[in-house]
Amino acid sequence: MRVGADGRPMCWWSIGEPLHVIHHDLEWGRPVADDRGIFETICLEGFQSGLSWLTILRKRENFRHAFASFDIEALSRFDTHDVDRLLGDPGIVRHRGKIEATINNARRCVELADEVGSLAVHVWSFEPESGPRSGPLDWEALTQQGVIPEAKALSRDLKRRGWSFVGPTTIQSAMESIGIVDHHVEACAIREEVEAERARFVRPRSYS
Repeated sequence: MRVGADGRPMCWWSIGEPLHVIHHDLEWGRPVADDRGIFETICLEGFQSGLSWLTILRKRENFRHAFASFDIEALSRFDTHDVDRLLGDPGIVRHRGKIEATINNARRCVELADEVGSLAVHVWSFEPESGPRSGPLDWEALTQQGVIPEAKALSRDLKRRGWSFVGPTTIQSAMESIGIVDHHVEACAIREEVEAERARFVRPRSYS
């Protein structure tokens, strides 16, 4: 566990780097309902594949500038000239497959929103049902748990819809980040705050 400046225990992975501390304490696990924010998270988790999350956090503002603030409609109109431009941008991760996937996924996201109303409605429909656990949520329990069934299901669904770089591990990381699941360990002082936010949070629902 990390001990915060105020003496409170925090999740072990947030030790050391200030960007990790800020992300853990202020963002991670807190529910997100807007499509842009959810789409950005999925894209950045895809870019993180094979790299460290710290690398992505350090480049996040550069990513936002390069990818039109992850405006889904704007990104869906990016073309081959934009791909070439992005491949020459040293401020982001210059990986052709991940860049092309981001543009493709924006187009697929427009289609998904036309079908079900919004990206938020769709991804939140994969929220696991709450229920009693067999034991405390700690590092050992999370390690043994692996990828949850709901993350696997959402990954399969997005792939079926033509999305890419949305494997189960990537999707679970996104679900953790935007609060669909809360994987702050039980000893973490932030967990109570996050659970309170999740309790108040109005889940996006389709009205069709």
